[in-house]
Amino acid sequence: MSTGKRRELERRTRELHAITQVAKTLTTPLELPALLGAAMKELTSVLEPAEIGAIMLWDEATRQFHAGAAFGYDLKILREVGLQAGESMTGKTYTEGIVRLFATPDEVAAAMADLRPANRALMAQAIGTHAAPCSAVAAPLRVGERKLGVLILETVRRPLTFAKDDLPFVQTVADLIALAIDRAYLEAEADAIRDAQEASRLRSELMATLSHELRTPLVAIKGYSTALLLEEIAWSPAKRHEFLRLIDEECDTLQVMLSDILDSALIDVGHFTIERQPVRLQRLASEVGEEMLQLTNLHRLVVDFPPTVPIVDVDPYRIRQVIRNILDNAIKYSPEGGLIVIRGEARPADVVVSISDQGMGISPEDLIPLFVRYFRAKMPPGYRVPGIGLGLPLARTIVEAHGGHIWAESQLGQGTTLSFSLPRAGLSAEAGE
Repeated sequence: MSTGKRRELERRTRELHAITQVAKTLTTPLELPALLGAAMKELTSVLEPAEIGAIMLWDEATRQFHAGAAFGYDLKILREVGLQAGESMTGKTYTEGIVRLFATPDEVAAAMADLRPANRALMAQAIGTHAAPCSAVAAPLRVGERKLGVLILETVRRPLTFAKDDLPFVQTVADLIALAIDRAYLEAEADAIRDAQEASRLRSELMATLSHELRTPLVAIKGYSTALLLEEIAWSPAKRHEFLRLIDEECDTLQVMLSDILDSALIDVGHFTIERQPVRLQRLASEVGEEMLQLTNLHRLVVDFPPTVPIVDVDPYRIRQVIRNILDNAIKYSPEGGLIVIRGEARPADVVVSISDQGMGISPEDLIPLFVRYFRAKMPPGYRVPGIGLGLPLARTIVEAHGGHIWAESQLGQGTTLSFSLPRAGLSAEAGE
């Protein structure tokens, strides 16, 4: 075998090996940028003239190319480059839709003549030299009629240059890369569709839940007020008082629901704020506890705070909200009544408030999503607990806005303990020291 044929065989063997390795790389479970970067590294390690290279992806929204992966470039800088269709070697290859060879410095310079000054400066900075490439090869990334971008490989300092014999190999690798990009795009589109469908389903469920939960107090208010307005019935003072009390309770329920919905909306738009001031947690817990006991005749309340619990700097309105929401759950999920205990504990860096009930408890699988918006724990048959699933998620947001944490411990049939911590740092802590 002649020397020329042996070299040709060796080159073809290397190319076949490289194609196999690139194909393997592109099937690994990596994110698209990492996947493309690994393919670029594999490609440039085999194609000798290739010192640097990039995968430039076409963005239909901006109508420009942006770097998806690179080898030999500073990728962070290269991503600031925005090439237009027809601009430089990348744009021309994309427009023509065929693999291109720029074999000499003159051919490279001619193709790059229309490169805008800002892009030229960024590319020089990304390479680390203002010297133009000596030679280059560029292949379109396309699947069928769908154009995805351009694979471009360049020689900057090496004496080796690209030749026509390199074009089939580069286009084959470009086709493999295009298939991987197309697959990633299709997966992303499928994920987006699934997310949209799930969001639509959740919105429908939410609207149904909201409609049901808001209608319940409204129906009660309407019913009792209509009864009081009946002229043909002379209600006794005791019955009138009972109806008015029930109307007042249902108005409170409605107010809490609307307040939670409003606060949830404020969180979504980033307008949720807290205003700190010195607060005695024991006093605040006792006041909220007394208010909540008006809603039940079946429960007893104990507030247990040792003298070591210090004053903390918190938003009293918001922390009232946290305690009220947790107590509301404790009452709802212990329909048979029982003891509810609010405990305070001072730790070196924070204060912990725990609220325990003797209710039905929460299953282990329901503890994980307990603080997710609109989640409702499963109830035994025959039980219905009113609410829209915003109380505990809102409590979590408030506590975390203060720099604290919230968590739950529970066993089915043995009650639940919800605890939250509040940092001791602040002016009150400094004054105490």
